Amino acid sequence: MTTRPRFRAARPGLDATGPGFRETRRALCALPIASLAACALPPGRGAGRGIEAFEPLLAAPHRRPANAARDRYRHPAETLAFFGVTRDSTVVEILPGSAGYYMEILAPWLRDRGRYIAASRDETSPARYLADHRRLLERLAAEPHLYDQVLVTKFNADRHEIAPPASADFILTFRNLHNWVERGEAEGALRAFHRALKPGGILGVVDHRGRNDLGQQAQMASGYLREDFAIALIERAGFRLAGRSEVNANPRDTKDHPEGVWTLPPALRMKERDRDRYLAIGESDRFTLKFEKA
Repeated sequence: MTTRPRFRAARPGLDATGPGFRETRRALCALPIASLAACALPPGRGAGRGIEAFEPLLAAPHRRPANAARDRYRHPAETLAFFGVTRDSTVVEILPGSAGYYMEILAPWLRDRGRYIAASRDETSPARYLADHRRLLERLAAEPHLYDQVLVTKFNADRHEIAPPASADFILTFRNLHNWVERGEAEGALRAFHRALKPGGILGVVDHRGRNDLGQQAQMASGYLREDFAIALIERAGFRLAGRSEVNANPRDTKDHPEGVWTLPPALRMKERDRDRYLAIGESDRFTLKFEKA
């Protein structure tokens, strides 16, 4: 079992130690989520890396309807199984946002045996991002039966420790890398990830897959990122490509939309004119890459 790092949250109270294991289990079993994440699983089940470990969590009653509606595009059970997350893992998610899509799946599941760390915005972020950060903290405080063990740390390229050095089993980032590349922050972010991961730890990356017939610079403003560009960038930072999955692929995405990737759901920037057209395409074509810390 992974040893939990002694690392304080950015906000007091969010990393409370809580009751002992037996008391926590009894408390959880009184809650709807417990039947999915703790009580209903026979001994020895649910700790593996298979899709079946995650599928029950998708129906948990605490999940927000807007998040659950995106499961058909984001394939969370298949994605997490591909990365290999287990219930005793220490997982750092980079910028979970106020929606907390993966947080609401992972944090309750890891609550007893593992650790979920939310690497969120720091105080230098633009106002709209700080508002998202405040909403995230409010959600954690409002649902302690799910999130009282969540650690909140600061993330901004390599300016902060997102977790103690060599303590994380997994670092996961979803649809963020293209932003860091555009802002010249990708190398710094990857340094922070490399520091936080254990030797052999896994970096999981999902992002909008760009066109191979265009250079990266030509499609930067559209929000798309060439897969080969991303792999080369991450491998230069001291990671080894350990696997690729097409679970989040979408061949209907032509990647030539007037408002870039934001033309498609969930942003739907052209919904006043062509909503049905872009809903029919669905969310973007995405690469799903697994890297190991070298």
